[in-house]
Amino acid sequence: MWPDSGERHRLTAATGLAARSLDAMASVAYGPEGIVLVPAAAGAHGLGYTLPVTLAIAALPAVLVASSRQVIAAFPDGGGSYAVARTHLGARTSLVAAASLVLDHVLNVAVAVTADVAALTSALPALYPDRLWLCLAVLVLVTGVSLRGIVESARAFIVPTAVFVGSILVLIVVGLFRSSPASTVTAAGHASVLADNATGVEAIANAVPSFRVPRVKRAQHAEIALGAVLGVMLVGLSVLISRFHLQPVAGVTVLAQLADASLGHNWGFYVVQFATMILLALSANTSFGGLPVLLKLPARDNYLPHVFALKADRQVHRHGVLALAVVSAGLLVFSGGDTNTLVPMFAIGVFVGFTIAQVGMVRHWRLERGAGWRGKALLNGFGAVLTGVATVVVTASKFTEGAWLVVVMLPLLVAAFVAVRRAYARIGERLGLGRIPEPPHRERSVVLVPVSSLSRLTSEALSAAASLGDEVRAVTVCHPDPEDRAQLHALERAWAAWDPGVPLVRVSCERRSLGRPIAAYVREVSAAEPATRVTVLIPEAEPERLWLGVPPRGASGRLLQNQRGALVAHAVRRETDAVICRLRFRLF
Repeated sequence: MWPDSGERHRLTAATGLAARSLDAMASVAYGPEGIVLVPAAAGAHGLGYTLPVTLAIAALPAVLVASSRQVIAAFPDGGGSYAVARTHLGARTSLVAAASLVLDHVLNVAVAVTADVAALTSALPALYPDRLWLCLAVLVLVTGVSLRGIVESARAFIVPTAVFVGSILVLIVVGLFRSSPASTVTAAGHASVLADNATGVEAIANAVPSFRVPRVKRAQHAEIALGAVLGVMLVGLSVLISRFHLQPVAGVTVLAQLADASLGHNWGFYVVQFATMILLALSANTSFGGLPVLLKLPARDNYLPHVFALKADRQVHRHGVLALAVVSAGLLVFSGGDTNTLVPMFAIGVFVGFTIAQVGMVRHWRLERGAGWRGKALLNGFGAVLTGVATVVVTASKFTEGAWLVVVMLPLLVAAFVAVRRAYARIGERLGLGRIPEPPHRERSVVLVPVSSLSRLTSEALSAAASLGDEVRAVTVCHPDPEDRAQLHALERAWAAWDPGVPLVRVSCERRSLGRPIAAYVREVSAAEPATRVTVLIPEAEPERLWLGVPPRGASGRLLQNQRGALVAHAVRRETDAVICRLRFRLF
């Protein structure tokens, strides 16, 4: 049993690798297109350089993994590049880092989902026309799983991750023993097409607080394992691409072509495709788990609404998860479910965040000057140069293909962060935060209790009101139609017979309204007695159990209530400054 009840919801190194590295694993699914892209652009002769290009591509994640391990050690509270920049590069730079990380996480969801559907339609081409609806369905599934909580999600992802990695390794080993493709059925008749690639190893550094203690060591182990597995798979696939002379074609992924060529167009091909499909569908969990944890940091710094710092009962920042799902759905609709539209934007977000983090880490080591600080600073500086150059190259080369949107969105997000901060500053000024307030003093108070009939609820409400204020008044709204007037007279007779020692005030209203007449009476009392504190106590009956002994929750519980209390509370809150107290009387 964990000493901290929340600790059991956190990640081990194994579950952390499954839950936080899926965006990087996803690059193995759609990355082979990027591996072929550069040499294919040079023509048939250029395809011979596929393996050297892959080694160069694999070197970048290797450097980033090593750099991210240093970020994890230096900033165990998570936050990635935002935390580094906030400490060493200033508030404005930290906002650029936060904006890039937000875009990175949102676009990772969209890219993973679209690549997932591409894997599915490569195996089942008849589904290709419905790819947008399939993307939205997958997004709903992943959102629901993520709302279950981090550990539940991580455990659910271990098996699909292991199956995917195992199937890719089998594909590579079998392919190495073939001198020619076993099958070319999948790519037959398809036109050539180009794509891009990006990586996502910083997600673990962003979500260090999600790991069990010792958090830093577990996160670093997950980071190393990720780099090793990713490198082996990318290099192995590259060797097969060169051996089988493959290139990207429309409607079929390069990974599907590799499975076809290595295993043949049989059950093995479909195992690889469906393992890829499931992994890509779940790879968005990296963002669903990492972005809400990241958002809590700027939320605590007043750059985002504070609701993003709140957790649900399963270690889930629920509002961050739901916001991410909504924005990702918009991107899916915008792109029409096309991966190539989204990947350039994703790459820029990744590289901007990495560049800022590595520059900040160079400054960190220079200030700390601990053992081996020069080597650490050199490693981070080298990483900053690599990712900085990659940012410029991708932005320039893909500007007209979607990268312009990131160039526009980054400053807009920074401006939004600043606007939220200023709003909170104004609120803090009005509340006098940071200053010693005036001593509390007692004011005369009157408590108004809306009533419509006599019951135990009425008695409980008046008793509670008597304990809160100096004076209690029951208020009932009267409408002009005969039925309501008859009910009013009956209530007044019953009230007189009961004689609770509380006056019953009649408030007339020509329209069939409940909240506004009471709000108007509150204003009338406040105007007549400006030195009196007015409280409106709203009694509400709450069914404890629905039929068959099932407790009513959410909408089912609200359905059994007449909602009068909500109407009154809304009107009084909107139109007056009165204190609102809602008394719940639970029915047994």
